[in-house]
Amino acid sequence: MANNNFPFRKMALTSAILAQLVGVPLIGIFIGNWLDRVCNTKPLFFMLFFLIGIGAGTYGTVQVVKEFTGDD
Repeated sequence: MANNNFPFRKMALTSAILAQLVGVPLIGIFIGNWLDRVCNTKPLFFMLFFLIGIGAGTYGTVQVVKEFTGDD
């Protein structure tokens, strides 16, 4: 990543961070709601997959930022 001054690279990084922090927990919410309806365990899987989604989104965001900045 030689030159990080291009505005499109910064917009792409912002979009990737937004997708990781919002999209992954939303997927966890949908999966948790579906499992709760199937298993009739109303808040259990919702909360479990929401927390897993937040963790996965945070981990993915850290990985994207590390790749963008060139850190190991």
